Amino acid sequence: MLREDALAALPVRAVLPALNEALDGHGTAVLAAPPGTGKTTLVPLALAGLLGEGPARRVVVAEPRRIAARAAARRMAWLLGEKAGGSVGFTVRGERVVGRHTRVEVVTTGVLVQRLQRDQELAGVDVVVLDECHERHLDADTAAAFLWDVRQTLRPELRLVAASATTDTEGWARLLGGAPVVEAHGSSYDVEVVWAPPVRPVRPPHGMRVDPALLAHVVSVVRRALAERPGDVLCFLPGVGEIARVAGQLGGLDGVDVLQVHGRAPAAVQDAVLAPGGRRRVVLATSVAESSLTVPGVRVVVDSGLAREPRVDHARGLSALATVRASRAAARQRAGRAGREAPGVVYRCWTEAEDARLPRFPAPEIKVADLSAFALQAACWGDPGASGLALLDAPPGGAMAAARSLLTAVQAVDSAGRATPRGVRLAQLGLHPRLGRALLDGASLVGVERAAEVVALLSEAAPREYGDDLGAVLRSVRRGGDAYAGRWRAEVRRLRGVLADMSHAPGRDALLTEVHVKGDGGAGATVDGLAGLVAALAFPERVARADGGSYLMVSGTRAELPGGSRLRDADWLAVAVADRPLGKGHARVQLAAVVDEDVARGAAGALLDERDEVRWAGGDVVARRVERLGAVEVTARPLREADAGLVRDALLEGLRREGWRLLRWSAEAETLRRRLAFLRLHRGEPWPEVSDEALHARVDEWLEPELGRARRRADLGRIDAGEALGRLLPWASGEAGRLDELAPERIAVPSGSRIRIDYGDPERPVLAVKLQEMFGLQESPRVAGVPVLVHLLSPAGRPAAVTADLASFWRDGYKGVRAELRGRYPKHPWPEDPASAEPTRHTSARLRR
Repeated sequence: MLREDALAALPVRAVLPALNEALDGHGTAVLAAPPGTGKTTLVPLALAGLLGEGPARRVVVAEPRRIAARAAARRMAWLLGEKAGGSVGFTVRGERVVGRHTRVEVVTTGVLVQRLQRDQELAGVDVVVLDECHERHLDADTAAAFLWDVRQTLRPELRLVAASATTDTEGWARLLGGAPVVEAHGSSYDVEVVWAPPVRPVRPPHGMRVDPALLAHVVSVVRRALAERPGDVLCFLPGVGEIARVAGQLGGLDGVDVLQVHGRAPAAVQDAVLAPGGRRRVVLATSVAESSLTVPGVRVVVDSGLAREPRVDHARGLSALATVRASRAAARQRAGRAGREAPGVVYRCWTEAEDARLPRFPAPEIKVADLSAFALQAACWGDPGASGLALLDAPPGGAMAAARSLLTAVQAVDSAGRATPRGVRLAQLGLHPRLGRALLDGASLVGVERAAEVVALLSEAAPREYGDDLGAVLRSVRRGGDAYAGRWRAEVRRLRGVLADMSHAPGRDALLTEVHVKGDGGAGATVDGLAGLVAALAFPERVARADGGSYLMVSGTRAELPGGSRLRDADWLAVAVADRPLGKGHARVQLAAVVDEDVARGAAGALLDERDEVRWAGGDVVARRVERLGAVEVTARPLREADAGLVRDALLEGLRREGWRLLRWSAEAETLRRRLAFLRLHRGEPWPEVSDEALHARVDEWLEPELGRARRRADLGRIDAGEALGRLLPWASGEAGRLDELAPERIAVPSGSRIRIDYGDPERPVLAVKLQEMFGLQESPRVAGVPVLVHLLSPAGRPAAVTADLASFWRDGYKGVRAELRGRYPKHPWPEDPASAEPTRHTSARLRR
């Protein structure tokens, strides 16, 4: 029996004619309706003809979350005066409540994608409603793209409705071929905004970490709201951990029940939250309560301002949820929960100024998430690059390349990116491809039951109190009676069932691929052994070996165990979960299992490589035959007859690291290099560049054949650098013969001495000569047309003056020098007119003789 009063109160009823008209004329429509208008519950019933009007149709409604799918189906059944499983049913992962007379089926978007892969025509379905599409979950985007493809190619009569709680509908209308936009107006009540920021600054979120000071502040705001306002309080927090901590701090509230609602909460708890309560309630919720769900009795919302979004680090292979600031759209959705049934209030735990700086909308998952599962779905659909799919945002190239690499490694796609039979089965498991690989291959090694047990553990993070040892976690959860253990058992049953269904499907011989893992992996395997084996199959690049107090993963990432870990004595680990703490260069192991070398080799066998490794290490050439598992060195032995080319490369690496000083540099060789640098600067071509970089670039021209004959550091030390540099002189042009003319090692000074020129500064060569030897010279000497900088020395060889203009010095500077030095060196000549005096290398006494 229809509940007419409740149906009549839903504002979306007013736009049902316009929606039907849009679908009749165009086949697609975008419905924009605020929360509480009935878009999730009334519209599907109307489209199915269950309200006594319109033709009977079969309608599928896709929700982004399981809790929303179950709640929507039960609400629709209640409006019809029925129970779920009659005219309205639901299907979520691990639970199906439908009957033969079901006309409206509510599913999660993930279930819808799986169904489309099995039956692209969606036989028997007349209308698909994609609810809450504004949230931009990856499964929802994928389902929309597949549905549009089906409508364009196979079933043009299939009707599509994209339902959004926001008015940002242009993109969806464009995606659905210029679909009409039907907008419903809500009847929600006014919601007062109270800005309630922390008194003292709190640290911004990082990774999964939330400053405890912010959580303590949220607790204080909840208590304040209970004291100031009537009605139930709905408090938004980013995740399950934060909900548990806040619930713990809210203990002891008189006459108030504290409830927790999130995706992991048992169905009974979720149902209790969505039913009217007898006592006042504080409902602590994640973003699952932003839309689709009405929590009765709520008049107050406390918003922490945080949310969780997926992030992935492609370089390190570590992906996880990250805590971020909630968008303004999410904040509006959350606030609207307080005005569903009466005027309400929202306490926002940030400032009004901060609000203006928040992002407008949440980041689309396709832009930030791990795309391995999406890429596999696209490959199974027949579009490996997803280039032909109708998507609001194109997948990032780097993320798709990383996904393709993973799918190739687990043999889910071929070299062209097309899905293999194995890949099709992996896609049907409803798991990340990593976990699908672990389940399929693990089942062949340790049995279906044991593989399913470990994969179920890896599918959902265990509570922290379970510890970081995956084997110990498996033993604990087998005995456990908490909510996590219950969910784990349900997932094990589901995985067993999926494998059982596959075993009867055509192509069973492609179901399991052999993984060569030595040792006892079958029925006699220990709990630790089977946990490690299956984890290694899921995360082969995270197999890690102990190395100097930490662990080096096959991927090259270094990871550390927390203090007091039971895993510290393990030589090899299979790391299932790791993160990077703020300010740390290494990853931190959160969950791992002990494995042996045979398991490591088998699981990560695609990365096993043996090669001759010749490198410069410890100041000399080291030649070894090395077996590596990715970045991890497994075995190494000395190599006596190393390849000459590898040795040469190692010697060059040594020269790059330690410099050309490894060669034998005589004084003449050093001088030649400086002279060439001087000529290159002032004359250019054909004189060679002799910087370190230039010498490396032309090493084949000047250091062969000596380099080719060298085998170790000592051989480099026997190479005459000056002789080798001579090969770079411009012999072909004939200019080499002018080296001594243009950049002589020594030049003659007026006294007859031949004095060495210092080319240490190529800008200005230096001539250091005793002052008396330069008497009579009016102009400073030049080399290659460049005046040298003359350092005039005292009779003791100490600098007395520096000049580039001798004539000026004799005229202006000499008098001061003469006055200072003639008393100190009376035996040397100090004429009053040095410009006309005789130059000399001798004292005055010798001159008189």
